[in-house]
Amino acid sequence: MSNTTPFSSGYHDHLLQLTYIRVVTLFVIAAAVLFAVYTLHLQINVWLIAGTLGIVALINLFTYARLHSHWPVTETELFSQLTADAVLYGALIYQTGGATNPFIFLLLIPLLIAAATLSWRFTFLTALLVVVLYSSLMHYYLPVLPLDTGHRQSLVALFDLHITGMWFNFLFTVLLITWFIVRLQQTMRRQERRLVHERERRLQDQQLLALATLAAGTAHELGTPLSTMSVVLRDMALDHPEGDLAEDIALLQQQVGACSERLQAMAQSAKEAGRHESIPVTEMLDRLLDQWQLMRPQAGYRLQQPQTPAAPRVRCSVQLLQALTNLLNNAADASGQAIEIVLSWDDRQIWLRIHDHGPGLPLATAADLGKPFVTTKGNGLGLGLFLTATTLAQQDGEVRLYNHPDGGTLTEVRLPIPTDEDPR
Repeated sequence: MSNTTPFSSGYHDHLLQLTYIRVVTLFVIAAAVLFAVYTLHLQINVWLIAGTLGIVALINLFTYARLHSHWPVTETELFSQLTADAVLYGALIYQTGGATNPFIFLLLIPLLIAAATLSWRFTFLTALLVVVLYSSLMHYYLPVLPLDTGHRQSLVALFDLHITGMWFNFLFTVLLITWFIVRLQQTMRRQERRLVHERERRLQDQQLLALATLAAGTAHELGTPLSTMSVVLRDMALDHPEGDLAEDIALLQQQVGACSERLQAMAQSAKEAGRHESIPVTEMLDRLLDQWQLMRPQAGYRLQQPQTPAAPRVRCSVQLLQALTNLLNNAADASGQAIEIVLSWDDRQIWLRIHDHGPGLPLATAADLGKPFVTTKGNGLGLGLFLTATTLAQQDGEVRLYNHPDGGTLTEVRLPIPTDEDPR
């Protein structure tokens, strides 16, 4: 499915552009026919032309309605639409002078679209059809002005009319081709941006999977040495119940216990990866800050949030709390001063801004922040911000970092307010 979707989407856009071109062509041809009948007094069967234009209009309406269905647009369907256009344009030119009609270059429109959108086989078939139609119209057509070889004035009038029509036709063709090519380039750029975004997302998923695999293996391998260290430290504590060495042993036991608890919490977090609860964002922030203060009791902060009970709800999960904890830790590590936290929201978005008073972002690495193994800390691994950005992206959110005008770094988190229809 992934291999055919871009092509189907492209043909859908091309067919939609074709409906717009038909509308413009219909108006131009109708205006030209009215001008030829009422101003130039040419011999044209208006009802026959009106019937042909009506068929073009009906096909265009059917095509526009069909584009709103779930059926994919194929290359064969686009080719059949262009073939119908070429035949109908040929019928219109047959009714208005054949090859003597300066607007015979309307036959080039389906060919130009085919050359820009279809494969070479369909383009060749379209070119063959256009050549056959043009050749036929050189011999079979309904004249619009009787030729009187005995009166040179009639021949001069016909020639002047043909030259004038050729100019109008050239102007119309230039405008139409320019408009179509511009729209086609815009469509191609949109598809290219979608492909680049999809490629980056897949690369990020691969990096995240590799990181998760490495973390799982490392956590499994750390279990054995931590257990061994715990047993050895317990024996050492029995051998040295007092003194400075006993204090050092107690400190080591505390650190080993913290590492073991962290590994267990990580395993529990993996089990609850898909679980979340919908709670007010103020409650989530209070829960986050309470947990963070237990981890970083020496870190200070100043909180500013709207004093209203009608706070929007957010999908709170272990992963989201850990992602925001990473940002708080980064801000606390950047400066010894208290950090400033501002919570705000509107009808659709929730904003959490964290301002630290550290040295700010170095310009050399500012553009690469958020990528794995890119860090501004001397002893950091460059994974915290990457995991945070990935977690927020799963909720259609994002994180951005700026150099604050008053100094330090401003970390801005955006989260969408979930709707009742959102299944996540």
